[in-house]
Amino acid sequence: MSIRESARPSSPTAGRKPDRTSTARADRQPQPRTRFGTWLQRPLASFHLIVTIATLLTVLGLVMVLSASSVESYAGGGSAYALFNQQAMYAVLGAVLFYIALRMPIRTLRKLSFPAFVISVIMLVLVLIPGIGVEVQGARRWFMIGSISVQPSEIAKVTFALWGAHLLASRRSENASLKDIVIPLVPAGLIVCGLVVLQPNLSTTIALGIVLAALLWFGGLPVRVFAAIMASGAAAAVVLALSAGYRSARVTGWLGTDNDPQGTGYQARQALYSLADGGILGRGLGQSRAKWSYLPNSHNDFIFAIIGEELGFIGCALVIGLFALFVYTGLRIAMRSSDPFLRLLTAAATSWITAQAVINMGYVVGLLPVTGLQLPLVSAGGSSLAITLLMFGIIANAARHEPEAIAALHAGQEGRFARLVRLPKPEAYSPSKAEAARAEAARRAAVKAARKREMRNDMPRRGRPVEARDPRRQPRQRNGERGFDR
Repeated sequence: MSIRESARPSSPTAGRKPDRTSTARADRQPQPRTRFGTWLQRPLASFHLIVTIATLLTVLGLVMVLSASSVESYAGGGSAYALFNQQAMYAVLGAVLFYIALRMPIRTLRKLSFPAFVISVIMLVLVLIPGIGVEVQGARRWFMIGSISVQPSEIAKVTFALWGAHLLASRRSENASLKDIVIPLVPAGLIVCGLVVLQPNLSTTIALGIVLAALLWFGGLPVRVFAAIMASGAAAAVVLALSAGYRSARVTGWLGTDNDPQGTGYQARQALYSLADGGILGRGLGQSRAKWSYLPNSHNDFIFAIIGEELGFIGCALVIGLFALFVYTGLRIAMRSSDPFLRLLTAAATSWITAQAVINMGYVVGLLPVTGLQLPLVSAGGSSLAITLLMFGIIANAARHEPEAIAALHAGQEGRFARLVRLPKPEAYSPSKAEAARAEAARRAAVKAARKREMRNDMPRRGRPVEARDPRRQPRQRNGERGFDR
């Protein structure tokens, strides 16, 4: 059963006791023939895979950032470890965020999703104001808090995914109409994308568009409506890509119309030279030639080219394999989750991170025009690293909420890692409890709205004589007391 099908309401036969035929059919299912397949059947296999992938990519990223940035860091400040130390600091911050997301209850995530999204939108507005946002190379994208830089657009990716998954899960359970599903989500996504375009930052706008598309697809949007929205988004992306001079120059350089080797296609051409120089086994860790000021942004957007040069085809295949394993694990968690919110959130986050990695590696090898999207967890970039680790923590939390994982954890099979970090035991998803919580929230909203109407009715209208007011609402007088002076 696909994730889109699992988003639909369950059939009336769900929950019935299986008959003998279904039990025998389940017994005849093929058993795994490899040790890895047997290990995947463990209840906490998805959780361990997510933690392992995040750790390996982060460690690989730190090593490659040190190698790619050492020359320019030494030439600029006299220390080869300047940029590496900054990246390591954000890695520690990301590890803390990973742990916080891992411990946070799902109910709390859903409650905080909308306030967090509103705060991220306010931050996107504030960063555009001169004197508040910091402008670097013509783009106003960052806040500076002491020596720490914060990029609000990276925060908006996570908050938009959280709120969108919460909104769609709530509306789908209420059997809302198509208009009620699309209207709140799509306009909010367009507002966020518009604010990011004003920075300008087309790469992050593309990432936000991927998040919106994943939410709509896995949320069960009809194919025709989804295709119409995607066609409109693709047309808008083409217009934005050709509107600015530097963006259109990247497209023309990718198409090969610019034959100047020192022109707009210089960076992409140097990346191909680096990959070709690496061969199968690479030149060796730290032995790159391109990082000696031949390849601009070698530690950031084009770090995949340095991986290919120093670690060769084997290193590139390792990175691609890790992201492929992440795709499998993320979609596995989404399909095995019983909570609609976790299904949508995990599938959308997996699509966003994977698509960003594919686009980055695509333009490094020349299959796509240069967009500036970073390689998740590997490229240099503090805000991107910390926020991506936060998202991995949320996915790992969803892995611990798989039905089999919940049963194993409550049976005392926590494992060494869970006991070491003292993770709380997850709560099983209950549709009846979720329905009761929604009903209670609706009742509170109705009571609050009724109180507001009563307060408006009790307020005296301007110009209305005192005698015309309802005498029942006049203040009562006690015996021997005079009334209030009007």
